[in-house]
Amino acid sequence: MASKHPIYLDNNASTRLDDRVLEEMIPYFTEYYANSGSTHLAGLAVKEAVEKAAWQTANLIGAAEDQIIFTSGATESINLAIKGFSNEDKKHIITIASEHKAVLDTCQYMETIGFEVTYLPVETDGLLDLKLLNDTITDKTLVFIGMLSNNETGVMQNIKQISSILKAKNVLFLCDATQAVGKIMIDVNEMGIDMLPFSAHKFHGPKGIGGLYFSAKAKSKLTPQLHGGGQQSKLRSGTLNTTGIIGLGKAAAIAFDEMESHTKRITELQDYLEKGLLQFEGSFVNGNIQNRIYNTSNICFPGVNSETLILALQNISVSNGSSCSAVTSEPSHVLKAMGLSHADALSSIRFSLSKYTTLEEIEETIDTVLALAEKFKI
Repeated sequence: MASKHPIYLDNNASTRLDDRVLEEMIPYFTEYYANSGSTHLAGLAVKEAVEKAAWQTANLIGAAEDQIIFTSGATESINLAIKGFSNEDKKHIITIASEHKAVLDTCQYMETIGFEVTYLPVETDGLLDLKLLNDTITDKTLVFIGMLSNNETGVMQNIKQISSILKAKNVLFLCDATQAVGKIMIDVNEMGIDMLPFSAHKFHGPKGIGGLYFSAKAKSKLTPQLHGGGQQSKLRSGTLNTTGIIGLGKAAAIAFDEMESHTKRITELQDYLEKGLLQFEGSFVNGNIQNRIYNTSNICFPGVNSETLILALQNISVSNGSSCSAVTSEPSHVLKAMGLSHADALSSIRFSLSKYTTLEEIEETIDTVLALAEKFKI
């Protein structure tokens, strides 16, 4: 019943490193290993490569290279962005109940140091009620935090409409785009985003490297969380992860160049996958299917325990929630926020595809999931 070879459909958790990215990185482990902060020729050569990577990364989201802070990944970027407001006079933060735990847990911390946080509900399709957002903003509201593409359902919020509301009321916009960068075209200026965190390993770059984009307005308010050598405009001290940054830059350049062709093919595979899996009696897609990123399908198989099914799939890698919350068997807070019952939330599985996913893998996944789901249905 189980696949004889690995099929990886958990790309929202992490992606395979592109061979071209690894090739770009290797010389900076073995040959060009100097500190990019050193002023000798060896250091300057590495600094030049880092600057190129900064341009490649910024270009992917329509920013300037001096608007990017390199971090260990999106979680650190989110912490820097939110905790960086700790000295501000305005003490009201608004976010969404279906945000990633990196946002929700950091917001809960902010409540312990005197901030008021409003956690807005979502509709049953995962979208935010924009009138509710508008009505929740007060003269004390500093920032709104909203995800571009949800990591569990792929649902995409109406970012331009949100930013228009925020701009009119002089509220900063922190948009977690971890699941969208490298998959869809993003222009932070056109979209009205003030801060945007991201991770390289979500779009075929290395783990342990990511960044935070910030507008001039946001930068003026940020307080650094790491102090030391004053690197990166004193906003994030520490020796740069040069190999990671170079890998991030290469992954960004590849994503920018190849995005259009991959989008079409992956969309077709997603459609094929859903059509096949929805043959299971009573099954349904979680989230708004019109406003959704093209690689993510979250499907409920009523009466089937998702953990049991995932274990039985063996070599087919899928998920029943965020990889950061995989240590718990509690139902997804995202699906619960969308109004799913406890049972349906525990019967839902996320399938997330990548440019390496093949039609043959999708066909085998459909056959295997349907057979096992029928076997385990209560």
